[in-house]
This record gives sequence, C-alpha cells and structure tokens, in this order.
Amino acid sequence: MFRKFAIAASAIALTSCASTPIDTSMISVPAETDLTAAQAEVAVAPSIPLMKAVTKRLSQDDFEGRAPSTAVETKILDYIVSEFKKVGLKPGNHGQWLQEVPTVEITGGDYTPLTIKGGAQPLSFNFGDQYVAVSYRVTPKTEIKDSPLVFVGYGINAPELGWNDYAGIDMHGKTAVILVNDPDYAMNEQTGLFKGRRMTYYGRWTYKFEEAARQGAAAAIIVHDTFPAAYGWNVVNSSWTGAQYYVQKKNDNMDQTMANGWVQKPVAEAILQDAGQDLASLTAAAQRKGFKAVPLGLTASFGFDNKIRRATSHNVVGILPGTKRPNEYVLYSAHWDHLGHCTPDKTGDDICNGAVDNATGVGAITALADANHRYGPAERSQVFIALTLEESGLLGSEYYAQNPIYPLNRTVGGVNIDALLPGDRARDYSMTGGDKSQLTDLFRRALKDQGLYESAEESPEKGHYYRSDHFSFAKRGVPMFDIGRGTDWVHGGKAAGEAAAKDYVENRYHQPSDEWSDNWNWAGITQDLGLYYQLGRMLADSDVWPNWRKTDEFRAVRDKDCAKADAGC
Repeated sequence: MFRKFAIAASAIALTSCASTPIDTSMISVPAETDLTAAQAEVAVAPSIPLMKAVTKRLSQDDFEGRAPSTAVETKILDYIVSEFKKVGLKPGNHGQWLQEVPTVEITGGDYTPLTIKGGAQPLSFNFGDQYVAVSYRVTPKTEIKDSPLVFVGYGINAPELGWNDYAGIDMHGKTAVILVNDPDYAMNEQTGLFKGRRMTYYGRWTYKFEEAARQGAAAAIIVHDTFPAAYGWNVVNSSWTGAQYYVQKKNDNMDQTMANGWVQKPVAEAILQDAGQDLASLTAAAQRKGFKAVPLGLTASFGFDNKIRRATSHNVVGILPGTKRPNEYVLYSAHWDHLGHCTPDKTGDDICNGAVDNATGVGAITALADANHRYGPAERSQVFIALTLEESGLLGSEYYAQNPIYPLNRTVGGVNIDALLPGDRARDYSMTGGDKSQLTDLFRRALKDQGLYESAEESPEKGHYYRSDHFSFAKRGVPMFDIGRGTDWVHGGKAAGEAAAKDYVENRYHQPSDEWSDNWNWAGITQDLGLYYQLGRMLADSDVWPNWRKTDEFRAVRDKDCAKADAGC
C-alpha cells in the first residue's frame, strides 16, 4: 500500500509567543490511503522526470550561465513562467508573474591609504593588502576624514541576551573597530550565550555593519582573523575589491555607514599599540559580559571614488491559493541565477552553467508545485518564488523581504532549496543553523516518519545558515527550512557521501564543470524532494505558527511583527 502525506486539519494552534516544542502528534504524516500505488504516484509524488527536464533546460549553454540583468534574462524568465503555468500555478504578484528587483552596482576606485593619527606616530596602510573598504551609499565619492576610532568588541547589541557592546557610547561621526565572529566562537561545544562553536547572526560581518549603521557610526572596520572568520585574507581581498551589488532603495542607502571595511590582524595590532592598547587583552575583555566600548584616542582617514551602475532583474512568483486560510502563506524558494560567463577552463569553456547550483532548486520547486497542484489545494496558500541575484548577495530574496507581496506576519514559514547534489540516498539529514526554531520539531517528526536520523550540521562555525536566500526572510522573522541530505549514504556510508561532497566543491562548484549530465544518480535528489514535499505540506495543511526559540536572534522581530493588529500569527 502506497503511503501518502495526509495532514490533519486539527493540528494544534500556536501563538506568536509560544516557546514549547510543537505538538506534532495530530499532524498525520504519512497515512495509509486506499489508492493503489500507481494512482497515488500520479496523485501526489513529486515528478522526477519534470524536475529533470527543468534542470536540464536551465543548464544549457544558450542560457549563458543565467546571469541576471543581461540580454538572456528575458529568455530565462519566459521559460520559468511557462513551466509555472504548466504545473497549475497562478500569477503571484497581483496578477503578474514577475516582480522587478532594482539593483545598483558600486565599484570603488582611486583609494587613498588608511591613515591613523593621534598616537605615538602617524600610521599609513595600503588598500588591498592591508585594508579594504566599500560604501553601501549610492554616492560618487566616499571620504572619511579624522573620524575618532572606537573599539567596540564584537559590535553586538542583543537585548534578548542582555548584551550591548555599544552601551554608553555615542558613535555618531566615529569609526567602529570590530572583532569578527561572536564572543564564544573558540569553544568546542555548541553551548554558551552565543552557541559556542556555532556561529550566530551576531557573528556575521553583515550584522556588524548593519548594527554599526543603527548606532550612527560614520564607518565600520572589522579585524580579520583567519580562524574565527573561517576564511583567509585572500577571500576578503577578492570579495571586497571589485563591484558590489545592493538592492536599490529610495534613500540610496544614506541611512548606512559611509564606509565598511576590513583590516588585517597585524594592522589592527599596530593601530591599538599606537593607542597604548593591546589587541589580545581587549579581545579577552570583549568576550565577557558587561564589556564597555573603548575610545582609542586616534582618528582614521581614507577615501575612494564610486562608479555607479543601476540595473533591474526579476523574481518569478506563482501561487496555489489555499482553501480554508488563503490569507496565510507558505513559501517555496530557489534562486534561478548563476554566474554567467566566467573564467574559462582548460577547454576554453567560459559558461558557468550552474546545473547543481541552482538549476536543481528551480527544478525542485517546479516539481513541488506540480505535486501540490495534483494532490489538491492546501488549507493555506502556497507561494513559489524563483529568485534572482542570489549569487550577488541574496538580492532577489532581500528585495522581496523588503517589499513582500504577501505580508511577512501572515507568512507561516517556508522551504528554501539551494543546490541538490546528485548521488545516493542518505540515512541522515541535518538542519542548517541547528535548533533555531519550532520548525525543528516538524523536521524531526518528518525524519521519524521516514526512518531517518538527524545528524549535526557540518562546520557550524562557518555560519552557512546566513548565506542563502532563506536568510533574507529569517532575519525579518519568518522561519524557513534549510535542510541538507547527510553524508551517511545508503551505499558506501560516510566515506562515499563525504567524497561526493568534496568532489563537487573542489571540481565543479562555481566552475564551468557544474554541468548537466545524463549519468547523474537521482536517488538522493528523489529522497530530498519527498522530504521537502512533506515539510511544506505539514505547514500548508495545519494551523501551526512556528516561532523562533526564546533566545534566538530572530525571535524579537517575529514577536513584534506578530503583535500588529493585522497579523495572522
């Protein structure tokens, strides 16, 4: 007898302030049906042939690697829209399929040295090998002149943890000097106020620059250190010395700092020594609760020009309206963009096709939309979004989250799919980011139903949760599933799973060799798709409102959003 995913309508309702685990006992997945195996397959199982077809088409050379805002974008969008129509989706943007995503590209040039004055002797540091900086502001010239330096520890303001590195300091006109990662990163365990070895959002450089802006700082400089950063200076140098991409805003980002940048650790040590301070001692002090920011008695000056280019790309949005609660929404997202033309390989191939990353994701949400349409409408509306500009900094999801078509406080949660690796079925799955929200309770129930076990996320110190499109929604309070098939493969165990993951990262990721192959093993992707289907339907056919755990960094924003009069949660 085939077992389908039947979700009970009477699942326990949760308020926005719930903190106990979700009671999953009344969410029936899977349940026996009277359908024959063949009938059930047609009725509900996500179509692997459909996913294969979409993945293969998006990976072909005539799409030129799916670079956004290029001449080929219209062709790509037309294809995705046609596939969304075929699987029964309705236009999801007020009767339209596309959501415009206006972007701005800013490329710095003519950098002056970073000069430090006010100490024992003036200091000067070169752009590129000693410091890097960019401006989020859309302005032709950036100039930081004689800005007082303040060491602000890890640059964290976390009211839910009773932690504020900016307490008692006015940062207006000043430059914040900030440590990378968060205070307890060196722990081997995932315990402690900031989850120990597991990076929290407070440890990400994006947060540190955002918080410095909220504090009114003129500029923010992060001290690079390879171990807590999880990458070397070469990564910083390559990422911060070329074009930078941002979502266009009406205020041209003038509410951000004038400049954000990084300095090499020896540079920071020299600056602090010039101020009569010691980086190691200040770092140790910053790791203790109650740390107070330290004005350094020094000033910083540097500047650069900005070349500005504006462009527009598009998200593709489709919807399956719900039956009982159509004004409550479950999201399914995957980015359609990739790198376009890139560095040629030995054969001269310069097209980064992005077959795994992320044609598989768009293929997956298309197949999931098809399965949900064939199974029948859910109680809640289901929204399927093919996002743009993920590779340029999550800009498509960021724009949607800033300008949601469907209110975020009526968005229950969702599933983000990014790069499904061909290969074998696994015995295990992991939750990226760890146990951050009550989605974990549903995830564990689904694993139990399918006879799988939960494994720990690989390299939690690298903060992978904050590097894919679900994060744009999460930081605004919407819990999103980001799960990964484990490496304990049914055939070959961990040795086989780890070898396959290593091979992809080293030999195909962001290279022309990430191409479609008729020889792919689809067993693992088929397993992925079934789990994604179950998780999405658990949300869409229940009245649960999963929230973040009490001490999670995104709990406060969700509670605030859900307290509004028009909230659904």
